[in-house]
Amino acid sequence: MSSVEKYNKRGLRTSYVSTVIGISLVLFMIGLVLGGVLGLDSIQKQAKENLQGDLFFKAEMNEADIKQVEQELKTWAEFKEVFFVSPERAIEEFSGSTTQTSEVLAIFDGENPLPPTVGYKPKVQFANREGMKKIKEKILKAYPEEVDEVNYDKASVENVNLGFKQFVYLILFVAGLLIIVAVAMINNTIRLSLYSKRFTIKTMQLVGATSKFIRRPFLIQSIFQGAVSAIIGMALLMTLFYALNNILETIEIPFEFQTFILLFSSILSLGIVISFVSTWFALNKYLRMKLDDLY
Repeated sequence: MSSVEKYNKRGLRTSYVSTVIGISLVLFMIGLVLGGVLGLDSIQKQAKENLQGDLFFKAEMNEADIKQVEQELKTWAEFKEVFFVSPERAIEEFSGSTTQTSEVLAIFDGENPLPPTVGYKPKVQFANREGMKKIKEKILKAYPEEVDEVNYDKASVENVNLGFKQFVYLILFVAGLLIIVAVAMINNTIRLSLYSKRFTIKTMQLVGATSKFIRRPFLIQSIFQGAVSAIIGMALLMTLFYALNNILETIEIPFEFQTFILLFSSILSLGIVISFVSTWFALNKYLRMKLDDLY
């Protein structure tokens, strides 16, 4: 093999590696944004499931009757969790510590002023303003003689839904811009890679090869490039998430298996589609060019 052939092969390998690395880094950045969206959705779900409402009962209701209502509410489809709150537990949660509980009881001459209640946590689909309102109305309608009041923090419900929604819109906007930039960068990388092969493409065309025959190996290679780049980009992303979860103790990113599959499939699809489309258009450009324009 001559030195020229060795140089050409080395140049092709370098071009291929640089293209894969370039696409991988771009897909890593896209995955970082998409992972942020999916992670934020998981955090919002946890925040919604931690919203709580409380049922306050009429004075004549005893503890056994209240627990009976609790058991009935556990069968409702709207609730993720329903639990009985005894007066002792209520005063401890109100006070915050055993010492402060004693001080509060001392103010009331040792008598606990808090009645037994039932708390509930709604399922995610009901953890919004309309859902919480419907739950309240349904409880008051089902237990008009037992329940005196249904109480929940309306401000917390609004903040959980509105605050996260604004973050999601912002991240999606950034993701859209990043994808546009990514398409341009990957397209430019592939065009530069094919630029070194423009004479090979034109030679094949001059000896009678059809456009379909010429495109096939390049398009197959583009699919392979996109897949390899997606795997590398995902590996970098998982390494970063692992570092954040295990090295930095103050940060914890919730990541379920379904989320991983969704994120990987998104990155893989983007890598293959962008690489394939960019290769297609770049090839068409060189197939249409005249021989003199290649120089």
